[in-house]
Amino acid sequence: MFVPKTDNQSDLEGPHRNAGPWLCSICSQQNDTSCMSCEVCGVLRDLSLYFNNSNEPEGGAKRRNKHSGVSVLARSLFAPSGPKSKAVVFSDGFRGNKNATGHMQASLGTLHKTYMTHKQRHNIVPFKFDIPSPDDMVSTGLKSSRHLRKAVPSVDIPGKMVMGDDDLVVEKDTSTDPSSSVKLDELGGNSSTVAANTQNETLILDNELQHLSLERKPKNSKTKIKKPVPVSQYKPEPWMLQGEDQDMPRQLNLAIVGHVDSGKSTLCGRLLHALGRISKKQMHKNEKEAKEKGKGSFAYAWAMDDSADERARGITMNVGVAYFDTKNYQVVMLDSPGHKDFVPNMISGVTQADAAVLVVDASLGSFESGMGVNGVGQTKEHSQLIRSFGVENLIVAVNKMDSVEYSAERFNYVKSQLGIFLRSCGYKESAITWVPLSAMENENLVTAASDTRLSSWFHGTCLLEAIDSSAPPPRDVSRPLRLPICDVISSHVLGQVAVCGKVVCGAIGSDSKVLVMPSGELATVKIIERDSSRLSLARAGDNIAIGLQGIDPIHVMSGGVLCHPDYPVSVASSLELKILVLDITVPILPGLQFELHVHHAKVSASLVRIVSLLDQKTGKASAKKPRMLTARQAAIIEVKLEREVCVEEFATLKALGRAFLRSQGSTVAVGVVQVQGERAEQAS
Repeated sequence: MFVPKTDNQSDLEGPHRNAGPWLCSICSQQNDTSCMSCEVCGVLRDLSLYFNNSNEPEGGAKRRNKHSGVSVLARSLFAPSGPKSKAVVFSDGFRGNKNATGHMQASLGTLHKTYMTHKQRHNIVPFKFDIPSPDDMVSTGLKSSRHLRKAVPSVDIPGKMVMGDDDLVVEKDTSTDPSSSVKLDELGGNSSTVAANTQNETLILDNELQHLSLERKPKNSKTKIKKPVPVSQYKPEPWMLQGEDQDMPRQLNLAIVGHVDSGKSTLCGRLLHALGRISKKQMHKNEKEAKEKGKGSFAYAWAMDDSADERARGITMNVGVAYFDTKNYQVVMLDSPGHKDFVPNMISGVTQADAAVLVVDASLGSFESGMGVNGVGQTKEHSQLIRSFGVENLIVAVNKMDSVEYSAERFNYVKSQLGIFLRSCGYKESAITWVPLSAMENENLVTAASDTRLSSWFHGTCLLEAIDSSAPPPRDVSRPLRLPICDVISSHVLGQVAVCGKVVCGAIGSDSKVLVMPSGELATVKIIERDSSRLSLARAGDNIAIGLQGIDPIHVMSGGVLCHPDYPVSVASSLELKILVLDITVPILPGLQFELHVHHAKVSASLVRIVSLLDQKTGKASAKKPRMLTARQAAIIEVKLEREVCVEEFATLKALGRAFLRSQGSTVAVGVVQVQGERAEQAS
């Protein structure tokens, strides 16, 4: 009895099928018994069907077998049925074959009509394999590309594909490209036309693959950076000029410097403990660990020296950062290393200082050692460096007064000897504050001295009051953003890419775009923190930590600069410097190799030539092209850097225009940038 099928029924539906829903072997979807393919993933119910048609004319099979370019996969899928196969008649009259293994074979058109409902059927033209198949075209092109160097000369190439390190650029000469005259017919058109066009496409693809060449960009290629807009055209945005947050006091970046073993870290730890910034539990832990290692007097110092190497050696190696509040400021305390081997770390960290505390050891012999009676001491070197950083207000903390019985004579001797040197460095007498104290005994730190041996003759301010009375640092928000990167940090809160540093000028806000130099990559500010407190914006003078997103960490490094995207900082590989030679014993000659420090950047450099000597009183040239430089001479020199650094001329931006020259573990000269980049080369 004939039962007519509906449009939603499959052609294979018949009484031999089991009643009830069937489970898909791929997605486990339960499908109705009338569906021969899964409604979710489209997988066939009977996976044993293969593609062949016994009713296909013999000419088609002969054409397929005759073509040598037919792939192995195509032969296996479309192979004719074997001799042992037997015919199978489907419910709607189509025929298939069943081979010896029991698997059924049918043509693609037969399969389509059999398993698809009438509404889903499309007119599919079987691929005849009288031309190369798509996978044959790719295989032929790959084989040809292996011999491109031998087969294709490097000249007269109509189309060339150039691949750099990070991009792929295609250059094509359309005048000689045969594909410009080839247009494919629509589907269902003349099969001979489609075949001819497909063959032309194959030849074109093979031709392009043969002309493929790889050209690697030179390593010294400069990053393409947007041409800077003149700074004179910059106008601050309204949110940058808004009133300061009332809940966040103004910051003061305070550098603690001095000779090794003068008690800098102990002074910092004692000050933090007295102000309640160190818990009793942490202090008890430090005292216990210090006694176990036989260093009981280092308990307060370990509040700042928290690394294993620093505690083992008993010296500060990196700049420690801590915060405390006074009446007028939130102080960012920068505990600097005093050992001469770690002066580069001291320069990198303390370059962001607004004010400084120079710690001097008053005990007999220690003060003289710091002043360099038998050589250059770190008290002198640190004083010169701090003045070169632009710090004008200096607090001299004469520490360990308890070791000299709080002697007024000893204090006056230190003041007279050191005062002469400080004035020679450019400090004004009115800008220097002298504070005798004992950090270990907590005398004259946060309150006036309680020991009568000191209070009987000293009536000045204590250290905390001297810090709080420091002149407020200038804040320049009228210029484009400049934030030198002090360090790249790791933080779960800030994210994978996080940096810290002081905003030199301008302002920065959350979700704003910044340009990371010298890489020239753009990034988005995700989070801004100051002393673990979240901020929406930060202005010039703020020492902050920033979480960045949208940039690869490889492009962010210490010594780089975050700046306004439209006003990038200058980048230079050669500089003209105006320097002052320090107390050196070996003359400076052209060709000298040294380390150049500019803000947080450190780079190897060489002295190209000495342009002229300068008269220190008038600042004018006194001699042209001298052979060498000796101690206390001023000169203009030209230097060549090993790599590019972010720098500005001193007249443009002082914070990015100061330079320090170090050779053989000592600072040999300090100076400022006169001319940078191409202008320095043109001037020579």
